[in-house]
Amino acid sequence: MKTTYFDEDDTLVIRLSDKPIVRESSQNWNTHISYAEDGSMVEIVVLDAKANGALPLEVKHGCAA
Repeated sequence: MKTTYFDEDDTLVIRLSDKPIVRESSQNWNTHISYAEDGSMVEIVVLDAKANGALPLEVKHGCAA
């Protein structure tokens, strides 16, 4: 998985797979999901990410009990 934030556009791109994108779907005006041939998600794009509260990301680390 690779996450890229473009500050100048306030766009967050979350790349889940290296598979080629064959289909894209808009969930709403600012969230777009791309899919591979097998139906798995390849990429999620969030427009106005910081403005809509998707950033900053909170990272928590834990240990298995």
